[in-house]
Amino acid sequence: MPVIIVVLLSLVLVLPAQAKLITQILDYTVGETRCRGYLAFDNAVSGIRPGVLVVHEWWGLNDFAKKKARELARLGYVALAADIYGEGAVTEHPQEAAQFAAAVRGTPLMRQRSQTALQTLAGQPEVNPRRLAAIGFCFGGTAVLELAYSGAALAGVVSFHGSPTTPAPEDPKPCPARILVLHGADDPLVSPEQLTAFMAAMREHKYDWQMIFYGGAMHSFTNPGAGRVGIKGAAYDHTAAARSWRHMLIFFEEIFGSKPVPPLRRLID
Repeated sequence: MPVIIVVLLSLVLVLPAQAKLITQILDYTVGETRCRGYLAFDNAVSGIRPGVLVVHEWWGLNDFAKKKARELARLGYVALAADIYGEGAVTEHPQEAAQFAAAVRGTPLMRQRSQTALQTLAGQPEVNPRRLAAIGFCFGGTAVLELAYSGAALAGVVSFHGSPTTPAPEDPKPCPARILVLHGADDPLVSPEQLTAFMAAMREHKYDWQMIFYGGAMHSFTNPGAGRVGIKGAAYDHTAAARSWRHMLIFFEEIFGSKPVPPLRRLID
């Protein structure tokens, strides 16, 4: 057998065993509350790399948020899916989800728990603490906007079908993070007045921001399980989900200055 073929076969056989997606529960505390984050990274990538914080929907840190963390890890990032509610609280019942969200949204806890999760991510040995981003879905989309407004050391944030809030008068003008909002054009759970107020605030604070609308998409358009409990106005949209993920990746190339280094095994999968 020619030497070249032997070498190639050796690479195919050995490299997948060497490369491994690492996932683990990562505990951290905010005040007296224990939070149970979900860390994901690929050990085929050598050296430090950008870190991405993932903030869950109002259901809590569920499988959907964890899956997004793993998808980012496969792209070469280190991802931490944050536990904003604490103690790993998660539910499939809208009434309970609304209670969980109400206890945090609009209070200092939202920023505090997001900031601590970001600091925890930045402290991981695989992460470059100068190259951080945060993404969030629905409730989490609002959370990452608030994190940006706080002046956290972020290169950028991405809100997927979140309810856009406005910065407080005392928040930095402008904030360090660039902002990307990805929104369903037919989302009935966010009023036109909210969108107008958000855009006006972005201009007033001189933030670096972008907003992309997806025609026909409603609330929670990235989540395949969006319609499972019959919430009116929430529905999965495959096209909008794919386009918004791609727009996020383009944004990451912009804020980080380059693409993440893909693991070598991606070439032979």
